Amino acid sequence: MKAVSLTQEIASTSYPGRGIVLGRSADGTKAVIAYFIMGRSENSRNRIFVETEDGIKTEAYDPSKLTDPSLIIYAPVRVLGNKTIVTNGDQTDTIYDLMNQQLTFEQSLRTREFEPDEPNYTPRISGIVKCSGGKMNYAMSILKSADGNPECCERYTFSYDAPLAGKGRFIHTYMGDGNPLPSFEGEPTLVEIGDDDIDAFAAKVWEALDSDNKVSLFVRYIDIATGEADSRIINKNK
Repeated sequence: MKAVSLTQEIASTSYPGRGIVLGRSADGTKAVIAYFIMGRSENSRNRIFVETEDGIKTEAYDPSKLTDPSLIIYAPVRVLGNKTIVTNGDQTDTIYDLMNQQLTFEQSLRTREFEPDEPNYTPRISGIVKCSGGKMNYAMSILKSADGNPECCERYTFSYDAPLAGKGRFIHTYMGDGNPLPSFEGEPTLVEIGDDDIDAFAAKVWEALDSDNKVSLFVRYIDIATGEADSRIINKNK
């Protein structure tokens, strides 16, 4: 697979839904994480990212307009020791709790399946990054219906040991807009991470997202040698 431009890949569709990018900086010193959310309905667009003690959570920007919190209010990012978990739903807590009980990332997700939002059956996408002893690795997962048939949950896990500098993987919930929304297909896309600092990287990703549908973006750079993290949040609602 040839690496493609991350920003061009993001901009190629008006509605990739929610997306996770994991990779390594071009100089090899940083683990790179990005997570974004988009929305078509007023309920989905009425959100912001806010910091928590161990990551971030979504909140209603205007609580008076919140109608159904079940699939839109959750903690997308949590940190468990030297591991950073990022997902598009409350499976973040499932992974955190079960890995804390010595289950693996993949085993934890076997207790979950795609979202119950008929007819879309939105995939649950998840990622985990580990930085330890000057080394990093990461994994990604997608739980999806069988081409829109909820009778079968298809489970895929992709693991990346010693990721190459300047490269990353991008997975998102939808292949594009539609009704029902078509689920992501194939393995996570190989993308160029580039050599931007965190602010320039966040700005480029935010700019690439469709202006009407984008809601919030989270970016984190983790120093692989020290584990120190630097994060940015961009919210459309201010």
